[in-house]
Amino acid sequence: MKKFVKDDRLTINRNGEPIYDIVYSDSFKGISGEIGALNKSYKRACIITDTNVGPLYAEELKAFLDEVIDEVSICIIPAGEEYKTLDTVKGIYKKLIEAGFDRKDMLVALGGGVIGDMTGYAAATFLRGIDFIQVPTTLLAQCDSSVGGKTGVDFDGYKNMVGAFYMPRLVYMNLSTLKTLDERQYYSGFAEVMKHGLIKDDKFYSWLIDNMYEICERDFDTLKVMVYNNCMIKGKVVDADATEQGERALLNFGHTIGHAIEKYCNFDMLHGECVALGCVAAAFISWHHKLISMEEYYEIRDMFVPFNLPISIENIDPDEILSITRSDKKMSGDHIRFILLNRIGSAVIDETVSDEDIKEAVNAILWKETD
Repeated sequence: MKKFVKDDRLTINRNGEPIYDIVYSDSFKGISGEIGALNKSYKRACIITDTNVGPLYAEELKAFLDEVIDEVSICIIPAGEEYKTLDTVKGIYKKLIEAGFDRKDMLVALGGGVIGDMTGYAAATFLRGIDFIQVPTTLLAQCDSSVGGKTGVDFDGYKNMVGAFYMPRLVYMNLSTLKTLDERQYYSGFAEVMKHGLIKDDKFYSWLIDNMYEICERDFDTLKVMVYNNCMIKGKVVDADATEQGERALLNFGHTIGHAIEKYCNFDMLHGECVALGCVAAAFISWHHKLISMEEYYEIRDMFVPFNLPISIENIDPDEILSITRSDKKMSGDHIRFILLNRIGSAVIDETVSDEDIKEAVNAILWKETD
């Protein structure tokens, strides 16, 4: 069995050149030193957070930032995907302008994927770009959205339709924040972890299954190994293809149908829950395209269950899901750039997936009495 490492720091590269570090810790204590090591003096910082995370961690984080930054403010926005909009970003701009922020100041994203994506987009576009750092507090953000420099907001219900590639100066992960996540949010994040194993590393996928109990119990040492190696997998993909011209598209495995389900359900389901369903649907298509065996498909499907993730859903219309997928930003001409598996641990970009394939896959995840 491959030995997986855990460390306190991982450097993310772009075209082989280091661009920022991910720091793994059990507290916020080290963040002041990490900011000091960036070799840039910041006069102002604004912590962008939400109504869920802010009351738990904003003041504690502010106290450490106060050690190295003259003026630290907190901007709290309502929690929820429905607030990941240009209107919310407009409110952030207004606060920054009123506080006199300039290009020598910085933003701090404290929260989950919504906060990270939105703060990154605000940083990328305010004054044509100011520095920001990510302080992700959810498993989804720590294992996926905080790594790689994708930023953005939703537009008219379409996921991340407006955005930019913009790298943070630092990602600081206080892994102890995972202890405060409610169960549903925690397992939602695990869907992205499973996805990374499925598309890039069969041994990591097997390690996840072998360490199922410790992951569900949120054992700190196990989580550190899991998050570190997960970020290493994603970091290598980002290094090779920072702006999604090729290989980085593989990270969209499960997301085409997953995003469509998310929109169809008006974001009542969590992102990771929809991704899990999308992964099952994509595995189904992979099987029907004879890229993986029936046994592999059923194994992939069933392995989401112990991590409390859905593999079927009630009351969705395959025709509606198809219609939404055709509005997806992953379209290439008349074809959807679909990500399929050719084995566990290896994914491919496929533009031959038909409308009928997609409807059959959605029918495959429709809940039935025998499920």
